[in-house]
Amino acid sequence: MLNVAFMKVYTKFKLYFYKSLFEKIKNRETSLTTVETYCIEIIYAMGRPTVSEFASFIQISSPNAAYKINSLVKKGYLNKVQSQEDKREYFLEVTEKYLKYHHITTNYVDVVTERMKERFTEEELKVLEKLLVIVHDELTPEVDNNFTKIK
Repeated sequence: MLNVAFMKVYTKFKLYFYKSLFEKIKNRETSLTTVETYCIEIIYAMGRPTVSEFASFIQISSPNAAYKINSLVKKGYLNKVQSQEDKREYFLEVTEKYLKYHHITTNYVDVVTERMKERFTEEELKVLEKLLVIVHDELTPEVDNNFTKIK
């Protein structure tokens, strides 16, 4: 039953995100395709990956990654910043335009977190936080912790 409860919570977060995303699309505030949305979310979560790190992570060719990246740069959601050490390498950085868009997700997390603070005791919150840290650090090895921007 734990997997069902976890999936229900995960699904609610996804649904809220999708609902908010479609509201923005309806208002023409975003011009991202579905694939571009996933790509920019991955790049943001990875922190400041290089082009090759991004391509490797999502297991696509470098030319395919470059095509997706260039589209995001053209639309103003992403910048390519040249490495000072290796001029052939570029780091991917999301723009302020993306951060406004990304606020959809973080805002809902903040709302739910505040509700948890009202609902649970301090001790329960500490246990929940400890469990979430364990899930992040130990139980999700398929995604390298070095690629998680949120610390």
